[in-house]
Amino acid sequence: MQWRSKGRGKDTQEHEFSGFIDKGVKFEGTLEASGVFRVDGHIKGNVISSHSLILGEGARVEGQIEGNHVVIAGKFDGVIFAKGRVEVQAKGVVTGEIHSPCLVIEPGGIFDGQCHMLAASESTKPLTIPIRVASSETAR
Repeated sequence: MQWRSKGRGKDTQEHEFSGFIDKGVKFEGTLEASGVFRVDGHIKGNVISSHSLILGEGARVEGQIEGNHVVIAGKFDGVIFAKGRVEVQAKGVVTGEIHSPCLVIEPGGIFDGQCHMLAASESTKPLTIPIRVASSETAR
């Protein structure tokens, strides 16, 4: 079963949630998720996500996150390894380390720790296409 959430704004985009951990739920161990996964409960351990991981305002996560796009509106203590973007939203609190090519901290968001800015992965590097220069003979 898949849950759908429609984004708001001009570019309304549909996201499919592969699952979530709701308020009042505590989890300890390693969690692997594909698709968009949301956490509003408490996790102690490792979270591995191949897509987007959202820590809601009620989330309390301690451990390590490996993901692509990580959004934090709750509290996180540990190490984040992101291939893409890490966002600390206005009510988000991050303590520890962030390894990512892109870090965004909204006004009100708190980050206490070290940030290691990584080079963009090969798939996200801009593509350079050489332009052929017309020779003077063909330009006439």
